[in-house]
Amino acid sequence: MTSNPPAIRRFDPDRKQRIINAALNVIVEYGVQGTTHRRVAEAAGVPLGSMTYHFDGMDDLLHLAFKQVAHASSAEFVGRLAKAGDREEAIQAIVDIIAGNIWSTPRTLLLSYELYAFAARRPELAAIMREWMQASREALGRFFDPLTCRALDALVEGMGIHDSVDHSPLDRSEIEDIIRRICRP
Repeated sequence: MTSNPPAIRRFDPDRKQRIINAALNVIVEYGVQGTTHRRVAEAAGVPLGSMTYHFDGMDDLLHLAFKQVAHASSAEFVGRLAKAGDREEAIQAIVDIIAGNIWSTPRTLLLSYELYAFAARRPELAAIMREWMQASREALGRFFDPLTCRALDALVEGMGIHDSVDHSPLDRSEIEDIIRRICRP
């Protein structure tokens, strides 16, 4: 009786992260509804079986992918505000965040749209959105009262969304004017 040698397993420590990144690319191209195990595996360049090895189904993969988007976006927002030393610098940071597309790159906006829509139907994903909002409001809270923080947080996301489809987006001075109106003592 002959036995076959054991199969050699390829060491691929980055495979799970590669799959998550591929899932985000697939979501950008096809939306959440068009994201399938097969498309993600193909985009990641991994065998289809890797999907079930690394994730407990598509919801698990989507949860991790959207968590990555939220954390990366939040980190950029919080990082920019962390450089502000006072209220005036915080106002300029918010202008930079909006006008400089720190949050609202076309890819991040599209992924955010998908996340908001998907989270509206999946309460467990809404927690990711709440964490994102909480981090933004805490960063703003160094300089503004809680109600102003909520308004500014909504403005940052809302302006990004509007600018993604507006043929005449606001310029820096107009954005700053709106922010100053919200931040009036």
